[in-house]
Amino acid sequence: MSLAEKVVIITGAGQGIGRAYAAAIAGAGASVAVADLNQGAVDELAEELTAAGHQALAVHVDVADEASTLQMAAAVEERFGRIDGLVSNAALYAGLALRGPMDLPVDEWDRVMAVNVRGPFLCARAVVPAMRRAGGGSIVNQSSTGAWGSAALTHYTSSKAAVIGLTRSLAKSFGGDGIVVNAIAPGQIATDATLSLIPEERLERMSATQAIGRIGTPEDLCAAVVFLLGDGAGFMTGQVLVIDGGLVMA
Repeated sequence: MSLAEKVVIITGAGQGIGRAYAAAIAGAGASVAVADLNQGAVDELAEELTAAGHQALAVHVDVADEASTLQMAAAVEERFGRIDGLVSNAALYAGLALRGPMDLPVDEWDRVMAVNVRGPFLCARAVVPAMRRAGGGSIVNQSSTGAWGSAALTHYTSSKAAVIGLTRSLAKSFGGDGIVVNAIAPGQIATDATLSLIPEERLERMSATQAIGRIGTPEDLCAAVVFLLGDGAGFMTGQVLVIDGGLVMA
């Protein structure tokens, strides 16, 4: 589970799950590039990680913009000399309205797809050249149990299903370069984004039907992501780890 001497980029690192990932990955020994559209948030996080004795770089990125993702990769390779891992966590979720497909504005569909699907695609393309130069690497994409379908979040669930297909395509494309590509699919995780859509009482009722009857936390996801970034997962690719307390079995 050690990530010593590895360099890992985490997108969407300014808050919630991404922030927890950054702390766990740095704690496992990696140098981390914390990337987000919110520059202030990652500046603060990088300062905290540096103060704790870790190597950290804050990077401003718009994952839906190709030039921005290329600049991110270049900045990280220039600072650390290599890129070994990418966690594509950035996504549009907070603030989305719970409405069905007939009430969904097309421009909102497009914005969600741009960040949640084009984002991981562009970020992967941006880092692969550096990973090739480093002799391999690991990409972890963030899907969701929402990929199994939800009538109230058609665009979000569709985007997270697309991430699974993207993961498998990238795994086949880059396996020969020593680059493994996997995804995780979290269930109901207590973040500000989740609570902005689902009241906590309702979330607790939903979680009570799971095999593990509690709401998940960002920390519940971290060990799996650290594992997927490490050498121990070097023969595992194109897979989706569901981390949901048994939600999809409920």
